[in-house]
Amino acid sequence: MKPQIKEYNCETGIETIRDATDAEIAEIQNRELEEANRKAEAQAKAQAKAALLSRLGITADEAKLLLEGN
Repeated sequence: MKPQIKEYNCETGIETIRDATDAEIAEIQNRELEEANRKAEAQAKAQAKAALLSRLGITADEAKLLLEGN
C-alpha cells in the first residue's frame, strides 16, 4: 500500500487524500533515513560521553564544574 498525501485547500476548504507519487515516496524515505542517521549519531555521542566519564570516574555534573572555570 502506497503512503497517502493529504492536501487541504484553504480557499475552498476541500481536503483531498491521494496516493503519493514515486518522487514523494523517495523524499519520505530520504527524510526517514536522515532522521535515523541523526538518532544513531546522537546515541553514539551519548555513549562516547558516558564511556569517557566512566573512564575518568566522574559524573556529568562534575565534568560541567571542571569546564566552567573561573
